[in-house]
Amino acid sequence: MRSKYMIVGSSHAALEAATAIRLIDADGTLTLLTRDAHLPYSPTILPYVVSGRSQPDNVVLRDQAYFNDNAIVFVPGATVVSIDPAQSSLRLASGDTWRYDRLLIATGAAPMLPPVRGLTDVPFHVLRSLDDAINLRQAMGQARSAIVLGAGLIGMHTAENMAKADIAVTVVELQSHALAGYFEPRASAIIERTFARNGISMLMGQTLRSVERKGDGCLATLADGQTIAADLLLLCTGVKPNIGFLNGSGIEVDTGILVDDLMRTNLPNIWAAGDVAQARGFWGGKVINGILPNAVGQGRIAGLGMADDAGVTPFAGVVPLNTYSFFGQQAISVGRGSTGSGFEIEECGNEADGVYRHIVLKDGQLVGIATINDFIDAGIMWQLILRGTDLSPVKAEFIANPQLTGRRLMSQTWR
Repeated sequence: MRSKYMIVGSSHAALEAATAIRLIDADGTLTLLTRDAHLPYSPTILPYVVSGRSQPDNVVLRDQAYFNDNAIVFVPGATVVSIDPAQSSLRLASGDTWRYDRLLIATGAAPMLPPVRGLTDVPFHVLRSLDDAINLRQAMGQARSAIVLGAGLIGMHTAENMAKADIAVTVVELQSHALAGYFEPRASAIIERTFARNGISMLMGQTLRSVERKGDGCLATLADGQTIAADLLLLCTGVKPNIGFLNGSGIEVDTGILVDDLMRTNLPNIWAAGDVAQARGFWGGKVINGILPNAVGQGRIAGLGMADDAGVTPFAGVVPLNTYSFFGQQAISVGRGSTGSGFEIEECGNEADGVYRHIVLKDGQLVGIATINDFIDAGIMWQLILRGTDLSPVKAEFIANPQLTGRRLMSQTWR
């Protein structure tokens, strides 16, 4: 079997690449392989499947009619186990071989399992796929207590869903505060207090030393000797790119697949995009940041390049962007924190009322902004950073009202 365009993966980067290819080339054979058994869906929707707000059948990003209408061969349940660039071929776990002219690797990431003694002997859950979400929701129906290991976005989302399902939840986090990758300690404190008020035990700066089976659940022991019994254990300790199948391929990898600003790998006719791609960071280096805007942008660039579009615009660099709702409140984080020298920090808000704003400036430009219950348009803040907009003439106005000032600036400069 052969395809002019071969895409491995089925989430945002893969789908955006397919769309871009079809804008340029309506006739070239296009195949999309995915190890998942389902139609394409977004990992960002999984907490809503867990909560029951979204049903598994209603979260698809593209249905079969879309693939039919766009002459795309969609092959679910197809796990790639090796790639042979010299032969322009890849092999599936089924033993089937596909040949390609141009290949995009958009295989995403998989959960990392922490080095906890006894972990392989107890039942536990992760949350990265639709099947994970379905299984976790079913398990929650039988659970009265749960341990969530990791206070990142997935862990915090799921802990909230569990609490709303009347499950006694304990969150255990290695870092000193929740959501440490997105918010300063003062901002995280507001979130942590909200969780505590809703009955969730927040154990920050703690390490899970060991677990042992206890009935259908587990008994967890922390580094300080504290023990916690729970019916359900959820691991949310980060993800790693799915690159194991690239061993021996000659494709250059570090943490992820190394790509240039056009999402090309070191080998001809092979691109990578999304959570698996290690691309240029906006502030230097090669980084991975698994957020939807990056996946969409990288997928579009890769697809246009695969279809030989001469007007493809290089990737501007990774700028983190996350919006997070919790117990009816809202947190937003765009850009980077204040690590390093030469940064100007502006903080304001009333923490007692749960309102906080943290602005990071450098050389008159916005570097990062994080807010709790202080609405800003995250997309506009993202563009201000990407465009390097000089805020010096309106600095005082921006600090006082970043939402209004940012909208005015973008209305004047957006092209």
